Amino acid sequence: MSTHIGASPDQIAPYVLLPGDPYRARWIAETFLEDPVQYNDVRGMLGYTGTFAGVRISAQGSGMGQPSMAIYAQELFSDYDVQAILRVGTCGALSERVKVRDVILGVAASTDSAMNVPRFRHVSYAPAADFELLRLAADVAEERLLPVVPGGLFSSDQFYNPDTEIAGILARYGVLGVEMEAAALYTLAAQFGRRALALCTVSDHLTTGEETSSLERQESFEDMIEVALETIVRLDANSSS
Repeated sequence: MSTHIGASPDQIAPYVLLPGDPYRARWIAETFLEDPVQYNDVRGMLGYTGTFAGVRISAQGSGMGQPSMAIYAQELFSDYDVQAILRVGTCGALSERVKVRDVILGVAASTDSAMNVPRFRHVSYAPAADFELLRLAADVAEERLLPVVPGGLFSSDQFYNPDTEIAGILARYGVLGVEMEAAALYTLAAQFGRRALALCTVSDHLTTGEETSSLERQESFEDMIEVALETIVRLDANSSS
């Protein structure tokens, strides 16, 4: 077991869904996975492993923000040999190209975090998603007629950002939504030579002020989880062929 995950190596699947909320991890396991088994409750950060369409998949909470998420992503990659992590969460829309209930597929992630400064010094590294995961997720969503939009994310270190102008600046440069984890996840996937993709349901719109109801948010979150799970099934099939 690792420092923050109390599981033996065989208890975690090669593919992991990573919501921030540990109760979301439990909901994913109980709603979508067959025969889910809880493997972690260290610090209340729940983790489960089960199967979906015959493929072993884990769901692990990660907490909010890049520092917390990075702890779990690094341990999953380094200590449990996880091959692909799909972050599943919500985001706020920055661009009028997307609307509430859309799912943004994070092609790349800009950030205001200083986490990569010691790693890359004077270079502004551009963390990006795994292309195969991105392509598979887009294909699945298109087949299911679900509203997904590939594009850039902004991984902010601040949920309540006092800079009221940055959202508009980023939107003008094509950034679609703001969340708090993708940039660090993509960086760690690159470090360990693994795959990662962030799928984010738009829960509210910073430009139009539109918000989803709790019921709408739940329904769109379910659609996103189904896309993520089917993406993993297809990735596994491609890896086995």
